Amino acid sequence: MTQNATDLVLEVNNIEVVYNKVVQALRGLSLAVPRGESVALLGSNGAGKSTTLKAISNLLPLEDGLLASGSIRFCGQDTARLAPQQLVRRGVSHVMEGRHVFEDLTVEENLVASTYALSGREGVGKPDFDLVYQCFPRLFERRKGLAGYLSGGEQQMLAIGRALIARPR
Repeated sequence: MTQNATDLVLEVNNIEVVYNKVVQALRGLSLAVPRGESVALLGSNGAGKSTTLKAISNLLPLEDGLLASGSIRFCGQDTARLAPQQLVRRGVSHVMEGRHVFEDLTVEENLVASTYALSGREGVGKPDFDLVYQCFPRLFERRKGLAGYLSGGEQQMLAIGRALIARPR
């Protein structure tokens, strides 16, 4: 990585990920996300996109995965010893595929639940529900209905909306 470390929000350096102590899923992956920019991770099925994101979010142990080598830094801090919930409180949001919402809560209650990720963070202000409803007007229409009755696409919108409420960096 040639960019100044202070200009990077995320820096992944030469990581190797292993599942079940034997299956190598990634080897030698590096990427950098400069402050204020977006980076796309593209590849075919099985190329390691989800594994990369799980490594960044420290979710690998949930699937018997291990970051075997390399390093991941978020805002200049090594993330190896941080639990997933600590990363969320620092501003890392991971929206997994598969419509992970609280089905028995309303759309609005799902968004309120995501505000707990803001506790302990300085300078974040009030949750911005209007931002979510601007991005996803359909959620505003369905805000009083149970999330379990949303279509698959609407549930994914809600999952993204919950991540936006948590104020990702």
